[in-house]
Amino acid sequence: MLEVAVGTGLNVPLYEPGLELTGVDLSPAMLALARQRAAEAGRQVDLREGDAHRLPFDDASFDTVVCTFSLCNIPDLRGALTEMRRVLRPGGRLVLVDHVASTTRPIYWLQKAIEPISVRIDGDHLTRRPATIVEDLGFDITERDRLRRGIVERVLAVKPA
Repeated sequence: MLEVAVGTGLNVPLYEPGLELTGVDLSPAMLALARQRAAEAGRQVDLREGDAHRLPFDDASFDTVVCTFSLCNIPDLRGALTEMRRVLRPGGRLVLVDHVASTTRPIYWLQKAIEPISVRIDGDHLTRRPATIVEDLGFDITERDRLRRGIVERVLAVKPA
């Protein structure tokens, strides 16, 4: 399994013990914290520095690719999702959880109003819709949930065999 933008490794203790996990992140400082978190959890994780736009893995290397709360900050959303598709084996699962455009109108308009500032300050895109791109890339979405007034979306998709 590959976690893209593993960050400080917050998800690492949540994975099944014994799972073969690889994590990639752009930040060496975040990876250092992820290594510490993995050690504290007693987990073996292959943590590597890398860019979500150019994942340092061969085609069809992973059965599952996970990305949580990071797509909103990755500059080229389509490029990163295309890379995730490339490294995923046919029949493999893509798991995404992220902040997205709210389904509640007043919240959506608030997101639109503050997004120019959040992008400039933190690179945080509040109104993206990754599921649309996932579908465009030919994945079959098997589950899709909205949480927190529609601003968090969970997508499970399968790369066609």
